[in-house]
Amino acid sequence: MTALALDYASALIFALTGALAASRAQLDIVGFVFFAALTAVGGGTVRDLLLDRDPVFWIADPTPLGIAALAAVLVFFTAHLLESRLKWLIWLDAMALAIAVAAGVAVARNLGASAPVVLVMGVATGTFGGLARDVIANEVPLVLKQGELYVTAAFGGAGAALLGVRLLNADPIWGTAICVTVTFGLRTGSLLFGWSLPVYKARPPRE
Repeated sequence: MTALALDYASALIFALTGALAASRAQLDIVGFVFFAALTAVGGGTVRDLLLDRDPVFWIADPTPLGIAALAAVLVFFTAHLLESRLKWLIWLDAMALAIAVAAGVAVARNLGASAPVVLVMGVATGTFGGLARDVIANEVPLVLKQGELYVTAAFGGAGAALLGVRLLNADPIWGTAICVTVTFGLRTGSLLFGWSLPVYKARPPRE
């Protein structure tokens, strides 16, 4: 998939999560569209601004905004059919994270960025849209949930893509597949099996 196709796909799925967040907050249709659009383009906007990409992807091609609006309308009329909107939000977010990280990696590589920058752009593209969604919805951001892999999953997927393309001479398409698989696999393992990294625990000072 091209970077543009990845941006479209991540915009669609992230928009669905934004609209689900709006449904949980019981907003009107305009609120749904706002949440959907913010979540859909938030990560890619941060990526493009940091990479000095002119114009930003959704300004050059407003299609992601249209995708977000359609997703918002769809969720507005169907969210009540879902047994658990939170569960749908979490799993759709995991899918969007995996695709958005791959989009960030692809865009940064196409612009000739160095490996560390590619890693950061993959993580930024995958995380900032959902972070903005959760902060504005006054929810604990999924990216900050204790005991869950989120940024780690994004970093792992971006790193795996770089290793696959640079060390194994894999085609960029395979790099995208590796990125999506590793990111989604790590996030899924965290959600289903409790995979996590050790967390800091405060200790009393020594006397």
